[in-house]
Amino acid sequence: MSVKEYIQAHQGRFLEELFSLIRIPSVSAKQEHKPDMQACADRWVEILLSSGVDRAVCMPTVGNPVVYGERHYSPDAKTVLVYGHYDVMPPEPLELWKSDPFEPVVRDGRIWARGADDDKGQSMMQVKGFETAIRENLLHCNVKFLLEGEEEIGSTSLEAFCESNKDLLKADLILVSDTSMVSADTPSLTTGLRGLAYWEVEVTGPNRDLHSGHFGGAVANPINVLCKLMADLTDADGRITIPGFYEDVEELSPAEREMIARIPFDEAKYKQSIGVDALFGEKGYSTLERNSCRPTFDICGIWGGYTGEGAKTVLPSKAYAKVSCRLVPHQDYHKILSLFESYLQRVAPQYVKVKVTPQHGGEGYVCPITLSGYQAAEKAYTVVFGKQPLAVRRGGSIPIISTFEKILGVKTVLMGFGLEQNAIHSPNESCTLDLFYKGIEAVAEFYREYK
Repeated sequence: MSVKEYIQAHQGRFLEELFSLIRIPSVSAKQEHKPDMQACADRWVEILLSSGVDRAVCMPTVGNPVVYGERHYSPDAKTVLVYGHYDVMPPEPLELWKSDPFEPVVRDGRIWARGADDDKGQSMMQVKGFETAIRENLLHCNVKFLLEGEEEIGSTSLEAFCESNKDLLKADLILVSDTSMVSADTPSLTTGLRGLAYWEVEVTGPNRDLHSGHFGGAVANPINVLCKLMADLTDADGRITIPGFYEDVEELSPAEREMIARIPFDEAKYKQSIGVDALFGEKGYSTLERNSCRPTFDICGIWGGYTGEGAKTVLPSKAYAKVSCRLVPHQDYHKILSLFESYLQRVAPQYVKVKVTPQHGGEGYVCPITLSGYQAAEKAYTVVFGKQPLAVRRGGSIPIISTFEKILGVKTVLMGFGLEQNAIHSPNESCTLDLFYKGIEAVAEFYREYK
C-alpha cells in the first residue's frame, strides 16, 4: 500500500480522532477550562499510543500538563522532536460563528471549528503522518512528541519544563506544523518568525467614577489620556516612536527584498478578503515586507467607563489597554518590554497614574535553508504538491521556537499547512480537507527523506 492509499483508507478515522480533540474546549486563557486542558492532554496520550509511539504520558508543569511521547528506532539514528500545542484561542464573539465552534462540521470541503487549523488540525497532521510513515516502513529515525497546553498564552511553563528535561528532549531537529503556506497552489516553508512583546496598560485618574457634567473640563478623563498615549506611539509614516526601539532591527538585504517580491501577491484580492479599501503600514516597505520582516505596534483591546445599553454620563476612574509589538530577529523582547514601560511612564501627564504590566514575549527565529531537515521537508513538499516550496518569512510568533534553540541547542523546521482564509484566532476557523490529508502525506514523505 502506498502513502496515498494508506491515508485514503483511513481518512474517516483520522477525521474522527481530530474531532474528538476539537470537541474538548481547551481554552488556556480561561481558568474555567482548566479541567478541559487535562482532558485534552489525556486524549492526546490515547491518540499517540494508538498511532505507534512506544510510550506516551502526561507530565505536570506549573501550569497545564505537557504530553510527551516517543518512538525508538535505533540508538545510532537521528532524533526528531515534534512540537505542537493542544490549547486554543477563546471562540468569542460566539454570535459570529456559523456553527458551534467546538462541534466540528464538514462543509464546502472544509472542517469548521476552533482548532481545526491552529493547532489541533496541524498537530494531527504530524501524528498521522508519523503513523503513516510507520505503517509504510518509511521511518528511519527516533521520534519524540511534545504537546503543550499554553502556547496561546505565551508558553509560560514550557521554558522551565525544557530546562528540567533537557535529556528527555534531546534531539537533532525539531519539527513543527503551526504556520501557513502562501496559498493552496503555492506551497511554502516558513524560514522566519517574528518575536513578540505584550503588555497591559492601566491609566487611573480620579479615585472613583465621576459625573461628567459636574467634573468634565476640570478633571482629566483616563480614557482620553490613554487614547492619546497609544496614538502617539506611532507616527504618520507608521514608525514606532519609542526611543531605541529600532536599535537592533536588521534591515532587509536587497537579495531578501527581491525574494519577497517574487512571492505571488494580489493586493486587490488581499484587501477584498479582509474588507478594507486601503492598506497602511510603515513607509518605504511593501505589504509582504511589513507583515513579515518589520516590527509592529498594535492595540489589541481597549476599554473603560460605561459600555452597557443606553447612556450614562460618567467620567471614568480607569481605562485599560492590551498592547502588543511584533519583533524581528535580533530584537530582545526583554529590552523592548522595558523600553515601552519606561517611555510610557516618562511621557504620561501628571494628572493620571500609569501602570504597565508585561504579560509575555519571545524572540524571533530564522531557519537556514541549508539545514538537512529543511531540505528533507522541501523534498517532501515537492513530492506532494508537485512543485518546490518557496522559502518565506512569516509575521506570526511562536516564542517557544527561539527558546528551544536557546535551551536545547536545536534548530526547528516549520512545516506549516495553514492558509490565510482559515481564519485562525477568528470566528469560523477552518481547514480544507484537501490540505489536511496533504499535510499528513507531506509529513510521511519527510520521514522517507530524513535519515
